[in-house]
Amino acid sequence: MNPELSPWRLSVAPMMDWTDRHCRVFHRLVTRHTRLYTEMVTTGALLHGDVARHLDFDPVEHPLALQLGGSEPAELAACARLAERWGYDEVNLNCGCPSERVQRGAFGACLMAEPVLVADCVKAMRDAVSLPVTVKHRIGIDRGEHYDFVRDFVGTLAERGGCEVFIVHARNAWLKGLSPKENREVPPLRHEFVYRLKRDFPQLTIVLNGGVTSDAQIEQHLQQVDGVMVGREAYHHPWTMAGWDARFFGDTAAAPERDAVERAMVEYLGRIAAAGVPWTHASRHMLGLWNGTPGARHWRQVWSDHRLKNEAPATVWRLAHERAALA
Repeated sequence: MNPELSPWRLSVAPMMDWTDRHCRVFHRLVTRHTRLYTEMVTTGALLHGDVARHLDFDPVEHPLALQLGGSEPAELAACARLAERWGYDEVNLNCGCPSERVQRGAFGACLMAEPVLVADCVKAMRDAVSLPVTVKHRIGIDRGEHYDFVRDFVGTLAERGGCEVFIVHARNAWLKGLSPKENREVPPLRHEFVYRLKRDFPQLTIVLNGGVTSDAQIEQHLQQVDGVMVGREAYHHPWTMAGWDARFFGDTAAAPERDAVERAMVEYLGRIAAAGVPWTHASRHMLGLWNGTPGARHWRQVWSDHRLKNEAPATVWRLAHERAALA
């Protein structure tokens, strides 16, 4: 990778119930350089739960960021220290999730209404660790559509908290009346707000998130900002990531072959099954691998067949390709 490129040039968004450690291993088989993020982990889960269950990851996942949910500076600092001890490359604070459950915990998108508190959280984490501490947020909350709001939020976090990297979902978060899914679709996209942040804060790293569905769009956004984060498009159509290393990172090594990625994933499924982890926990993340190719639907049907869950992954792999070939 070209060392002059931003470490945040291209990344896959943190997505609850999706970007677990198995998903990230699969994504890393497709792209070597794209930055990966964990699901959001709350400070309470880390400070009072099974730390290893939440933080363990495979070394192949680097570069890897831990996303935290919380609003107490001391608790976030303690969790940041855990992230550093576990070997993560970044700690990211969630200020963008609009779910009511997250709001009840007093974190997520509702924190955008308290920029001084968020700045204090960032400063506490930055003082605790040497890792980059970043913030993922929306451009606004509820129906307010004024650029000044997100400009002042970013300015406060940069000046008071020392934050240098902002990942901006280019939609408002409506805290009442919309589900998390609707919050990803109903509030209008305003990419220009993110572009303006980069113009107003040229010294900061500004990463755009929201509504990115093609390589052409990534290229367009990279002309205006430092990086692009892709979410559901990367998950549902993972093979779109296969060309990213060459196109966006200047990697001249050969791109992976789809067959080779699948074989490597089947080997991984066999390893986790031998360790007592149901392989179906991981296989669900690769169901989009062959999207758009002949027989893909039949291939997915075999991998999704719960009646095969006690079979060896290699057996299911053979059955899937036999079924696809007959389609």
